[in-house]
Amino acid sequence: MTSSHLSAWRKNERTRLLREREALAPEALAELRSRIDHHLERAFPDLVHGAVAFCWPYRNEYDARHLAAALRRLGARTALPVVVAPKTPLVFREWKPGVELAEGPLGIPYPVGSPEVSPDHVLLPMVGWDGDGYRLGYGGAFFDRTLAALTKRPRVIGIAYEQAFLKTIHPQPHDVPVDFVVTERGVYHREPRGLKFQDNPQAFSSPPCYAGDIAPGYFGGEPKP
Repeated sequence: MTSSHLSAWRKNERTRLLREREALAPEALAELRSRIDHHLERAFPDLVHGAVAFCWPYRNEYDARHLAAALRRLGARTALPVVVAPKTPLVFREWKPGVELAEGPLGIPYPVGSPEVSPDHVLLPMVGWDGDGYRLGYGGAFFDRTLAALTKRPRVIGIAYEQAFLKTIHPQPHDVPVDFVVTERGVYHREPRGLKFQDNPQAFSSPPCYAGDIAPGYFGGEPKP
């Protein structure tokens, strides 16, 4: 596949997957989030140690703010990515309720004035994912540049829905695979021959909602800068 054909294919797949994701009803999203939270809490209990980077939810992707609130209660630091400039690596800044947020590219909030953080764990949303642990993102390649530039490689846990699986994204040399993929089904671990499913879905109760510890105005729309 030529570079131009690959670019067009990825654009078409991205559009299709986002359309399908944005068609999910709020009740379905809440159930998916609850299942993913459960798998993360069970499979990665050490998330409570160190710094956890996550992303403010965008276009119906997994909402990590609930889990981040629970992790903070247990002693973790949480951070959000910040776009410094086009085509440059991201930085991560600590975020918790009370830290000022401004509106960044695509309308996604980022912390203002808080300390930079070197994450130990990254919860990385994926528009699409494939059997080798490669991620289809939004097309800016920010996370690929960032992971390649970090002195200390964090554990990268890709987060997606099962419906976003692709046989391959046709990875290029600059694409960086994740270490794990977590979906509503369970946990996949990347091994030399590709992702291996590590878990089985089971019945569980929805985790508590820490809405009061997520952000002011959480249920009233996006925060203002």
